[in-house]
Amino acid sequence: MYLSSISSLISASPTSFRLTEKFILLLVFSAFITLCFGAIFFLPDSSKLLSGVFFHSSAVETNTRTGTDSDSNVAVGTEEKILTKIRKDHEKALVEAKDTLQKRPDEIKQDIQDEKDKVLKEGKGGKDYNNLPVIEYVRPPGATGHEPSDPETKERRAKIKEMMTFAWDSYKRYAWGSNELRPVSKQGHSSNLFGSIKGATIVDALDTLYIMEMFEDFDMATEWVEKNLDFNVNAEVSVFEVNIRFVGGLLSAYYLSGKEVFRRKAIELGEKLLPAFKTPTGIPWALLNLKSGIGRNWPWASGGSSILAEYGTLHLEFMHLSKLSGNPAFAEKVMNIRKVLNRLDKPQGLYPNYLNPNSGQWGQHHVSVGGLGDSFYEYLLKAWLMSDKTDEEGKKLYYEALQAIETSLIRKSSGGLTYIAEWKGGLLEHKMGHLTCFAGGMIALGADGAPEDKTGHQMEQASEIARTCHESYARTSESD
Repeated sequence: MYLSSISSLISASPTSFRLTEKFILLLVFSAFITLCFGAIFFLPDSSKLLSGVFFHSSAVETNTRTGTDSDSNVAVGTEEKILTKIRKDHEKALVEAKDTLQKRPDEIKQDIQDEKDKVLKEGKGGKDYNNLPVIEYVRPPGATGHEPSDPETKERRAKIKEMMTFAWDSYKRYAWGSNELRPVSKQGHSSNLFGSIKGATIVDALDTLYIMEMFEDFDMATEWVEKNLDFNVNAEVSVFEVNIRFVGGLLSAYYLSGKEVFRRKAIELGEKLLPAFKTPTGIPWALLNLKSGIGRNWPWASGGSSILAEYGTLHLEFMHLSKLSGNPAFAEKVMNIRKVLNRLDKPQGLYPNYLNPNSGQWGQHHVSVGGLGDSFYEYLLKAWLMSDKTDEEGKKLYYEALQAIETSLIRKSSGGLTYIAEWKGGLLEHKMGHLTCFAGGMIALGADGAPEDKTGHQMEQASEIARTCHESYARTSESD
């Protein structure tokens, strides 16, 4: 109230107040403050007055009945305490008024705006993500600034960047701010997987823009994130998709650039995803309303089950959210998933794709290293690597799962091609979808830490699976 009055007075005059004007203003403020405190003390609906007068009246009444000096002293002491408090409040208000008069007009306006923002945030139940724990940022080595010496590699590198530039420029031109670009119609599109959150392509491309040294585009994308990326939406989202695109994209951008806006946004979104874990087992829902915190699963997923690839693909991001926020809840949620899986009997050591979050029991016994299962296995391996190879549980789970896959699912066709079959209720389906092709790279990545000198064997296995995937595309005609 005082700041608003002073701001209007100062902004009305381009020059500073003279000494006499300051003195007059102080007298006015003093009279005004005295009047306010007087009203507080004498108005009968004041809570302060009621408590003070009640106590004072009780003391006087006691004094009248008993006539003792001690009761009289209590009444007098109470009255002195009230008057002392009024004087202190009065002096504090005068000091604040003096300090305000010495500020520049722009500083006063900023104070007013800060107060408004604070009230608005408190009214919304919001949280200030500007006061996060201090993190010592260390730029990762080798992310930028290196040119390959081999001419062929350099040419391939340039071609990939050319393709990225073409795609990014088209997105900027036709779909800026939307989640994705429809290339044929040249229109922006926002998938319902992200509810009404916008800018999935911008956030997901941040790390690529940085690594490719497209810094002008990176800065443009950063500005969009700062000004337009909003998670305060009343919409249902896919927890899995929002995590890998938005949380993962923001974390990658933070680690590459060190810009705090990415850390703030990632933690803010992470906290909005935490209600997804409010199930009897702690296995998260697939879908979550970010405003209400109400979750559910896909209706087609084996009687309302959670999907292995979805709840198993939260580990990396949530571990980093705990590290960057100082909040252990993120890590606890994903580590609990492991506890649930460890308690369950696994058919032939395999992980079915469906798990009921209420009962904690497997749904339909369908096992796939492709769709519905794929990135669960990938994240087990990467959790171990991310921990600087200290996450022994993650390592054990990964290599045991890989052994079960080799025993029960990996087969060789009559034409000599190695593939990973699917398993349904004890029966093998001899097919391998294209999403399974990532397994060649995953097995090669983990071969170095394979137990019992299996490194060579796993590298050979990885090579064979990659060859099968190559042949599946090479043998498919364009018309098909």
